[in-house]
Amino acid sequence: MEMEEVFLLLGSNRGERRQILERALALVGERAGEVSQLSSLYETEPWGFEDAVPFLNQAAALRTVREPLELLGILQGIEEELGRRRPVGGAGPYLPRTIDIDILLWGGRVIRGSRLTVPHPRLALRRFALVPLAEIAAEAVDPLTGLTVARLLERCDDHGSVKRL
Repeated sequence: MEMEEVFLLLGSNRGERRQILERALALVGERAGEVSQLSSLYETEPWGFEDAVPFLNQAAALRTVREPLELLGILQGIEEELGRRRPVGGAGPYLPRTIDIDILLWGGRVIRGSRLTVPHPRLALRRFALVPLAEIAAEAVDPLTGLTVARLLERCDDHGSVKRL
């Protein structure tokens, strides 16, 4: 199996946010591959819903031999272990959470399935994802648009607060 580079975004706005992100990254490294780069931590306002507690977000580069659905299962298992509860019956995807781990980019792959879509379908709309990702992978290319992460960030219309800590 060939090692591939995958870019993740981790976020938390419940509990001890910084410690939860650190624990999630440690588990990703133990179970999924080598975490080769990390962005700074960013405090960001919730996207798609209102909440008094801001998120802490951090982008990570992961070198892995895992297959996409295998990696997704590992990441969702880590989320569950760290207290993530998904709504039942369509209560909406945008809720406060102890941890969220999204796959943003997977090398030059385009993955379209019922459980996983890569590049992340809302990446270009989310400043809170693009700013940390641009810190570690400004020249990574979105295979759907051919644009670099830096260019996606320049074109992003989201003006949500993203503060580097």
